[in-house]
Amino acid sequence: MSLSPKVYAILGAVIVVGGIAIGIGMTRNQPADAFAQCRAKPAAGHVKLGGPFTLTSETGETVTDQQVFTKPSLLYFGYTYCPDVCPLDSMRNAQATDILDEQGYDVQPVFVSVDSARDTPASVAAFTDVMSPKMLGLVGTPEQIKVAAKAYRVLFSVQNPDDPYTLISHSTQTYLVLPKLGYVDYFDRDTTPEEMAERVSCYIDHANAE
Repeated sequence: MSLSPKVYAILGAVIVVGGIAIGIGMTRNQPADAFAQCRAKPAAGHVKLGGPFTLTSETGETVTDQQVFTKPSLLYFGYTYCPDVCPLDSMRNAQATDILDEQGYDVQPVFVSVDSARDTPASVAAFTDVMSPKMLGLVGTPEQIKVAAKAYRVLFSVQNPDDPYTLISHSTQTYLVLPKLGYVDYFDRDTTPEEMAERVSCYIDHANAE
């Protein structure tokens, strides 16, 4: 069946208008990423992490997420009895903040213990003091830790609760949290202190330019 020139014209107009509408819809549903050039890889659907929590600081004070993230922060979940991963990751985070400090950026490393059975404000303070005087240690009840971990999709599991020397399996990403903006990106274990500092400074510069 052949179509008349008039029908072709109508179909053409419909396709053009439909294409414009789809383009507008995609633009509205996928906003431009203001931090695209700071990321090591494209944002995965603008994943939203973070949320309210209440924990206890290493000095024994009750604090909320609003009180913790008053400056750019590198957030890590671990535990002080961890034999290798947590100390290495925490030291890397501390080294990155030292590099940033030399460049004029005030960034705070934050360590949240997922070991509510053994870690106390005192044990976490001893751990963070070794890593950096800027590092803030946080502890909490099992329920408080669960809330904080869930907000950042952190997984952790106590291997043997009856063993006082038990290991705890847990996620090892470090999260970058900016004041007012909240979570903006994460860093894997293979990120070097220099790479982390470079990307963090990029985020801070772009956030200040907004």
